[in-house]
Amino acid sequence: MPSGALIVAVFEFVLLLFSLCVHECAHAWMASRLGDQTAREMGRVSLNPMDHIDPIGTLLFPALMIFGPLFGLTLFGGMLIGWAKPTPVITRNFRRIVRDDNLTTLAGPVSNLLIVIAAMIVLAIISVAVPDGSQYVYYAFHGSLLVGVSSGVQTVVLLATLAILVNLSLFFFNLLPIPPLDGSHLLRNALPYNAVQTYDRIPIWASYLLMMILGPVILGMLLTPSLGLVYLALRHI
Repeated sequence: MPSGALIVAVFEFVLLLFSLCVHECAHAWMASRLGDQTAREMGRVSLNPMDHIDPIGTLLFPALMIFGPLFGLTLFGGMLIGWAKPTPVITRNFRRIVRDDNLTTLAGPVSNLLIVIAAMIVLAIISVAVPDGSQYVYYAFHGSLLVGVSSGVQTVVLLATLAILVNLSLFFFNLLPIPPLDGSHLLRNALPYNAVQTYDRIPIWASYLLMMILGPVILGMLLTPSLGLVYLALRHI
């Protein structure tokens, strides 16, 4: 097993865990701001992983898809997604139920975009302020590590690049209109009453099947051009 591949896998796992915690914390924080204190009272406005971990969605599934390919298990290879414990929300506590529920739902994906922006700022500073910094960024975006350069700078570049990949993946995945993902809440709030009754009867096994089938396809369609735009923006700084 190449040591570089193992380092990248560890970074991906840690960043995914952190990003999932930020995502759920953002849901809880926004719900609290809009009048529902349920999640806050349960300690969910927190970045402590212990407050958000789902054993399967936060640990087992990410471990299989991130570390599995290193041992020849490619069933989940190529995906950088997962889920944490759902943030409890009681919508009747909101002043404007549909609007506030949508804002609470969007807070999670928006938090992932903010991490992407923060990582881009870090890469932009390195590209400008560090000698050959743009080269470090170039190789990191193309999945390579440079030999004989500052390990500290390269570690930061790698972490920032992977943070962009992980959080763009979470952003697009969570906006899929498949229960119980965030996109399903937004779609449900836009549907007429009769359609909501049908939508709510989608069995959980069907949801997971759709996630496994559509997730890789849609992520593949959206991630490549999005990462290209991010790199293009960094090149023109």
